[in-house]
Amino acid sequence: MLITRTLAGTLLGGLLATAPAALALEGPDYVSHSPSAGALSLVGKEHIANLYVDPSDDPGVRRAVRDLQADIQRVTGKQPQIVRSAEGLGSHGVIIGTLSGSSLIQQLVEAGKLDVSPIEGEWDAYHMEVVENPLPGLDKALVIAGANKRGAIYGTYDVSEEIGVSPWYWFADVPAQQHDHLYIDGHLNLQDQPKVKYRGIFINDEAPALTSWVQENYGDYNHDFYEHVFELILRLKGNFLWPAMWNNAFADDDEQNMILADEYGIVMSTSHHEPMMRADKEWNRYGEGPWEYSTNPDNLYEFWVDGAERNKPYESVYTLGMRGQADTPMSEGQNIELLERIVDDQREILKNVFDDRPIEDVPQVWTLYKEVQYFYEKGMRVPDDVTLLWADDNWGNIRRLPTPEERDRSGGAGVYYHFDYVGGPRSYRWINVTPIAKVWEQMNLAWEYEADRIWIVNVGDIKPMEYPTEFFLRMAWDPEYWNRERLPEFGRLWAEREFGAEFAEPIAELVTGYTRHNGRRKPEQQSADTYSLLNYREAERIEQELAALTEQADAIYAQLPEARRDAFDQLVRHLVRASANVTRMYIDQARNQLFAEQGRANANKYGQLARERFRHDAELEDHYHTEISDGKWNHMMSQPRIGYTHWNNPPENTAPLIYDYQPHSKPDMGVAVEGMEKAWPVPGAYTLPTFSPYGTKSHRIEVFNKGTAPFDFSAEPSDEWIQVSQREGTVNELVTLEVSIDWDQAPAGSHQGHVFVKGTGWGGARVQVETFKPAPRVARQVKGFVEANGYVSIEAGNFHRKQDRSGHRWEVIPQHGRTQSSISTFPISDTEFEDPAESPYVEYDIYFFSTGEFDVHGLFAPSLNLVPGRGLRYAIAFDDAEPQVVDILEDLSSEAWETAVSDGVRRSVSTHTIREPGLHTLRIYRVDPAVTLQKLMIDTGGLKPSYLGPPQSERR
Repeated sequence: MLITRTLAGTLLGGLLATAPAALALEGPDYVSHSPSAGALSLVGKEHIANLYVDPSDDPGVRRAVRDLQADIQRVTGKQPQIVRSAEGLGSHGVIIGTLSGSSLIQQLVEAGKLDVSPIEGEWDAYHMEVVENPLPGLDKALVIAGANKRGAIYGTYDVSEEIGVSPWYWFADVPAQQHDHLYIDGHLNLQDQPKVKYRGIFINDEAPALTSWVQENYGDYNHDFYEHVFELILRLKGNFLWPAMWNNAFADDDEQNMILADEYGIVMSTSHHEPMMRADKEWNRYGEGPWEYSTNPDNLYEFWVDGAERNKPYESVYTLGMRGQADTPMSEGQNIELLERIVDDQREILKNVFDDRPIEDVPQVWTLYKEVQYFYEKGMRVPDDVTLLWADDNWGNIRRLPTPEERDRSGGAGVYYHFDYVGGPRSYRWINVTPIAKVWEQMNLAWEYEADRIWIVNVGDIKPMEYPTEFFLRMAWDPEYWNRERLPEFGRLWAEREFGAEFAEPIAELVTGYTRHNGRRKPEQQSADTYSLLNYREAERIEQELAALTEQADAIYAQLPEARRDAFDQLVRHLVRASANVTRMYIDQARNQLFAEQGRANANKYGQLARERFRHDAELEDHYHTEISDGKWNHMMSQPRIGYTHWNNPPENTAPLIYDYQPHSKPDMGVAVEGMEKAWPVPGAYTLPTFSPYGTKSHRIEVFNKGTAPFDFSAEPSDEWIQVSQREGTVNELVTLEVSIDWDQAPAGSHQGHVFVKGTGWGGARVQVETFKPAPRVARQVKGFVEANGYVSIEAGNFHRKQDRSGHRWEVIPQHGRTQSSISTFPISDTEFEDPAESPYVEYDIYFFSTGEFDVHGLFAPSLNLVPGRGLRYAIAFDDAEPQVVDILEDLSSEAWETAVSDGVRRSVSTHTIREPGLHTLRIYRVDPAVTLQKLMIDTGGLKPSYLGPPQSERR
């Protein structure tokens, strides 16, 4: 297999000077808009290159050529002709076809004008080359030759993308980039083919959104709808589809569906619980008796025979096995013997139906989903030629991958992945919640463990999962090209292709930002208590982050050309605004409830804000449905997302619970202290978090009114080194005091002072201020991550040093994780380092002022035990201490799993003794592969509860 992604020879300086940034997401940029020496004029100043496809070549190839014809017109306003003979090509032309179906390509090969040997016999491969004087009267030809029909189609659509037509031109209304002229580099000589054989999507959980849209526009899931899906998959270089199945039956709803899928070049299959190319709903329509093989085998057998016979003429992958109807466990329970009998009978059917070929040549797959994996682990096996399709946990964490022995199976393995799911702990179906870095981290494991036969992803309604869907399919085409270093590049190139170079970087930041946010906790799982109002100003920081994203999205929308606004709205802006609005609604709800409990007069203000955000959610949905693209995508945002109380969605969005606090008419002071839930005058010791020169620069005291009449207050510090942003004033609703320390005046050591807040009534609030300042001699020695406020917080990617061992190394995965990035070890291998002394490690320098037993909290990607009988282990030690081996999967209970997928991290804790203050070294060792660390938090006595943990500590 040969894959060449560069242009042959040396690019001429003229072309380099005039070539724009590549519009295709991978490979060389071979299209220019100005002529250069040796270039082929696709649309030149004087003429247009016509397109040739053999009239007898595959219908799918001929269809793609017609699409290229339309795409050239979309870009330039000029339409080439599709000619039936070489004489009609003119002096510059385009020749497209398959090796076996194009007589003209065969003629070029036989004449020695075209070398296609690198792609002969290769799956879905194509060769693209500018050939000089290929035929009499033809000076130059761009030749696109496919090893099969899909190869020719992929090459054709590659040109479409390069000239400026997005694969999402229809499904997201991305307008073509306009240019007067198009030239193909004369040195172009490119071969390409996929590295994963079957690469596709699963349309699932499609009601109410997609189904309502389809019914309004097409009446049913018929071929008029599916033709758009087929084309999209091919433009994204996919080839595989599990069709919509909730209340639909692909082959039965419209007999043209299957015929056209095959004509387009889409390999059809059925989902993990629909055996033998029969849709689940077909049994409801035609089945006799119960869906139970132990009691009704004859009727099921014949039902499956009909499926195999119906699909025999078409390229298909046959799903084996059986689950209960509507994707439930088999009623017989975990009955391995019965399931083995089912697979044997299904194989018998295929042998009888495909009596013209060996059974090994009939593509088959067994999906090891949920309890079916249990059957496998308990010893059930299928013949080696059947592909094992391993599944994730429905939350993007792959449950199992092939062992070295399993990699020798002729049928290979694949992965069934999810961007959308109905089930526990909560369904998530409304909006894109999947960062591509998360997809990369998991699917790179699949690639390295040779699960490379099928990659299929549940994309829900297709919209609004456009971005991760494209990344998944692009990565499936070439997992080695889309490596971790290129993760930021993907977002930038995607944004540039869709919206132009001017805003590519900020748009990529928007997409990374909102998907990271949704990946922290899915909107359906958020609530008033998700982000802390009390500690680390967490809710405020999240609110500011989301406000900045929304402001940036609106600003870019206003500056974009009007023709691109609809696409930007549906691909980026709506997703930013809608995601941010839901989270901010819950933060306002949290303020309303806390402030009402504290007796603040302004509690209802935040209740009203929460209600307004609930209404705004409906307004955003209506905007998507009625205004974007003149209402083209009505219904697509209709999935309920607010008001979940258990795993399934509510029938309609439900407004958040709001506390109604009625303030009295008198002036009445209350005082709230940062980090404390109760507020003065409730009795208690009111103390601000400890101040340190290396910690948070200020802490807050909030002086609030419990009534409606204003009052005057004063705030007097006990010492000159305690600074208060405002010492007196009038409180109508709230005055926020920022308390900080003048470290030049503050005494060394640990000290206490206070701020006395006087307002209405007798007495006042005495708020204690505690400081720690090291002596100058100690301060000069401080370096590394510095303890302050009772903790040390570290982003894992910010290690000080690393040591590679035995060819393995720790590396950063950019954009991965809830806060910054992650680290994991590469290359991915089967190697386990049982002795940490021999394993690769990273080191963090940490300066402690305190001593004692400290807990180190690790936040890890919620990966699962990919290897049977083993967890995910790392080792950890301070200084020269004996490393502790920690298994982040020690608790495999369903409760632990639910917490991990809800939080987006697995948590671990190890306890270490620090006997001396000063500089220490924390070392993290690799034990098992696939351990991905996001954050470390060391509790030295003051770590407070919060969702994300405190921001990173000061690093010196």
